Amino acid sequence: MKHLAYLKKFFWIYRWRFLSGILFVGLANWFRVLQPKVIGQALDTVVDRVKFYKEHGGIGAHPEAFHDLGVKIAWFGAAVIGLALLMGLFMFFMRQTIIVMSRLIEYDMRKEVFAHYTQLDLAFYKRNSTGDLMSRISEDVSKVRMFLGPTILYGLDLIFLFVLAISSMLSVSVELTLWSLLPLPFLSLSIYWVSTVINRRSEKIQQQLATLTSTAQEVYSGIRVVKSYAQEASMGRWFADQSEEYRQKSLQLIRIDAFFFPLMSLLIGTSIIITVYVGGLQVVAGTLTPGHIAEFVIYINMLTWPVTAIGWIASLTQQASASQKRINEFLKTVPTIQNLAPNVDGKPADIRGDVDFRNVSFTYPDTGIKALENVSFSLKSGQKMAIIGRTGSGKTTIADLLVRLYDASEGEILIDGKNIRAHDLFHLRRQMGYVPQDVFLFSDSVYGNIAFGREGVSREEAAFFAQSAAIHHEIMSLPEGYDTMVGERGVTLSGGQKQRISIARAFAKQPDIMLLDDCLSAVDTHTESQILGYLQSALSNKTAIIITHRIYSMLQFDKIIVLDQHRIVEEGTHESLLAQGGYYADMFEKQMSGDENRQVER
Repeated sequence: MKHLAYLKKFFWIYRWRFLSGILFVGLANWFRVLQPKVIGQALDTVVDRVKFYKEHGGIGAHPEAFHDLGVKIAWFGAAVIGLALLMGLFMFFMRQTIIVMSRLIEYDMRKEVFAHYTQLDLAFYKRNSTGDLMSRISEDVSKVRMFLGPTILYGLDLIFLFVLAISSMLSVSVELTLWSLLPLPFLSLSIYWVSTVINRRSEKIQQQLATLTSTAQEVYSGIRVVKSYAQEASMGRWFADQSEEYRQKSLQLIRIDAFFFPLMSLLIGTSIIITVYVGGLQVVAGTLTPGHIAEFVIYINMLTWPVTAIGWIASLTQQASASQKRINEFLKTVPTIQNLAPNVDGKPADIRGDVDFRNVSFTYPDTGIKALENVSFSLKSGQKMAIIGRTGSGKTTIADLLVRLYDASEGEILIDGKNIRAHDLFHLRRQMGYVPQDVFLFSDSVYGNIAFGREGVSREEAAFFAQSAAIHHEIMSLPEGYDTMVGERGVTLSGGQKQRISIARAFAKQPDIMLLDDCLSAVDTHTESQILGYLQSALSNKTAIIITHRIYSMLQFDKIIVLDQHRIVEEGTHESLLAQGGYYADMFEKQMSGDENRQVER
C-alpha cells in the first residue's frame, strides 16, 4: 500500500463525498442484515402457530388459521420488501458518492500527470518512449481508478457486512458462529498467497502493455517508412510476438484468479454444511429454533460474495499498486530545466533581443556526446546572424539552448545582459519564434496550426503570415482552405508545405527573437526569396538567427559564424569570410557553381 499512499491528498479533497459514501454503505448493510432476522422470525412464527393448531385439534378445527397465517406472512413479506427497498436506495447513494468520487479523482490524476509531462525537459522524452507515457496516463490511471471506486466500495461493503452479520450471528449463538466461521483462517492464508503472486505478475503485465503500446505507436508514426520498405509483414510479426507475450503474462494472472474463486466457493459451502449440521443438533437440543438456522444460512450466503470478493479486491489492489508505482516514478521525476525566476504579476517582460554567448560548452546528459565547446558570440537587438557548419557540428544545439530546452554545461548565455536562467521561462519562450529542423504540425486545421503560438490571431492575420511564408495560395487550393484538417503530424501535406506552415506559425507569434533551423531546405529558390524578403523587411527590428547549410546572398547578415568540431572556426561578415578563403568561401564557391549548373540545365 506504500505506493497508493500518494492518493491520500485526493481523499482529503473529496472527503465529504467519501465520508457520505461510508455512511451510505453502512446504512445499506444495516437494512440488509435486518432481512434475515425478519425471515427467521417469520419462520419461527409459522412453526409456532402450526404447532399450536396441531396441539389444539389440528388446522381443520381452526378455520381462521389460514387467514391468521396469511396476514402474519404478508406483514413479514412487506417488512422484507421494505427493508430491501431501503437497502437498494442507500446502495444507489453509495455508488453515487464513492464511484463518482473515483471518476473525479481519475479526471484529476490524468490532468496532473499530463501537466507534469508538459513540465519535463527534452532529455526525459528522449529516455522514455511515447507508448510508455501513454500507457501510464491511460491504462495505469484506469487501474488506480478501479481501486478508488469498486475496490474501496466493495471493501467497505465487506467490512460493514462482516461486522453487522457476525454481530447478529454472535447474538444468537456464539458456538454456532465459531463453527460457521471455521474456514476463515484458510481464507486468510489464501489471500496472502494470492495477493503476493498477483502483485508480482500485475507489474509485469503493465510493463508489457507499455511495450505493446510503444510498438503500435512507433509503427503508426513510421507507417510511411514501413510501407516504402514493404515491411508490413515483419512489423506485424513483431507486434504479434509482443502481443503473445502479453497474452501469456495475462493468462498467468488469470490462472491464479481461476484457482482462487472456486476455493472461496468451497470454503463458503463448507461453512453452510457446518452450520446446518451443528445448528440442527442445537435445534434438537432445544437451544436454537429453526428460524435461527434459516437466519444463519442466509447470513452465510449473504457473506458469499464479500468473501469471494476478497480475492478480487486483493487482485485489483495489487494491480493498482503496481500501476501507481509506475505513475509515481514519472511524477517524482524533477525536470532539469527549472523556472528559477517566475513572473509573479503575470505581465510579459519586454525583451530587446540582445544575445550573448560566453564560453558556452554543452554535453548531452544522456549520451555524453559533446555538442558545443567554448562557443562565444554576441548579437545586438535587430541584428541578423547565420550559423553555418557541417552536420553534427552543434548548430541546432545553439537554438535549443536559446529556448532553454537544455541548459549550458559550462559558460553562460545572456539575454539583454541578464543570464538566461534569470528570465521567466514562460515569457522567455513566448518572446521567441522557433522553427525547428524537425517540423511538427498538430492534428488540427491549417488555421489552428498557424495561430498556435499566440492567442487572438485573426484569420486575416493568419492569411497575411501565410503569404509571408509563401504558402497562402497552396492553402487556398486545399478542399476547405484554412479549415482543412492536416492530419496527424501534418501527414496530408508535403514536406515543403509543412515547413512553410511552421514558418507562418513562427511569424504569427511576432517574436522579439526569431530562430530558423534549416527551415528552407524543402522549398525552391523562388519561394525561398519570398520568405527571405519578409525576413529582411518585416523583421528588420527583430533579432534573427538562421541555421542553414546554404548561403543566402540576398539576406544581409550582420554576422556569420562557422562551426566545425563543435567550435567556432570562422566568424565575420559575408565579405570578410570570403576574403579568408576558408570553409565558408569554399562552400560559397560550390553553391554558386551548383546554381550555375542548374541554370544551364534549365
